[in-house]
Amino acid sequence: MKTDKSDILTWLRNSEDYVSGQQLCDHFGVSRTAVWKVINQLKEEGYRIESVSRKGYRLVESPADVYSASEIASRLHTEWAGRNLHFYASTGSTNPDAKRFAEEGEPHGTIVVADRQTAGRGRRGRSWASPAGTSIYFTIVVRPVFAPDKASMITLVTALSVAQAIEEVTGLRAQIKWPNDIVVHKKKVCGILTEMSMTPEMDEIQFVVAGVGVNTNHDSPEDFPEEIRETATSLKIESGKQIDRAGLLERILARFEKNYDFFAETEDLSGLQEAYQAHLINMDAQVMILDPAGEYTGISRGITKTGELIVERDNGEQTLVYAGEVSVRGLYGYV
Repeated sequence: MKTDKSDILTWLRNSEDYVSGQQLCDHFGVSRTAVWKVINQLKEEGYRIESVSRKGYRLVESPADVYSASEIASRLHTEWAGRNLHFYASTGSTNPDAKRFAEEGEPHGTIVVADRQTAGRGRRGRSWASPAGTSIYFTIVVRPVFAPDKASMITLVTALSVAQAIEEVTGLRAQIKWPNDIVVHKKKVCGILTEMSMTPEMDEIQFVVAGVGVNTNHDSPEDFPEEIRETATSLKIESGKQIDRAGLLERILARFEKNYDFFAETEDLSGLQEAYQAHLINMDAQVMILDPAGEYTGISRGITKTGELIVERDNGEQTLVYAGEVSVRGLYGYV
């Protein structure tokens, strides 16, 4: 059986006691020398591993914010989300990478993770600042079996998953500006971009990729480009603490897998609607709808089970707002 650092790191991380070298050899079908080499590689990367004669190895401590394929893989407890993992120190953008892997036939749940993006982009082609060491950039591939008109709901499923994970890891209140911006203290910490590929007949989904960028360990507002400094923030700025990126990514994937399976079973958001609305920053608040056909204001009344925003207009009528070219803002600013 082929083994690598992530396999042995996973074994050490999940063990409460020492793991003998022989156990590792027997389980992975490798030599003592191969195990010893991996242990030394992990030590060189900053992992504190205790080696005791006749007892074996024990993981004592992981380096701060280590972000690698081995570290991420060793954290996962999912069944399918992230189990096929591609990691890059730097790439143009994880969405095109994920689409390429999907086109080559890689499975449902495949993820592409990068420490740095050189050509990141957001909604409507906007560029996305992507320096190394500061953020989470990843894209997950899903292969839905439902109709193409349901695919837009994956964006909302992803947003809910990220918000829940941020709250779980940081203790911060994470809210959603419909449909998919994650906001902490009224500033954006995460953008999501989903893209769909269809069959040549345009009647079935081949795959959908959901790209996520989370501003994680920026130290100050000056770390952001000037044009977004007033509306962007990071989890470290808002919490005052360094965030373990691999740990947060693991929680996002765990939440996503659970939420996506809920959604795929019903093919709508009925099972997630209440949780999503509990995170909706504009719930029961005045919003401005920036529609190409004309701007108007109203009160946000939550979402439908298919993800449209319900807006109660000044005359009392309810309008359903569809994601796309329409933007929703607070009456006096970003939210």
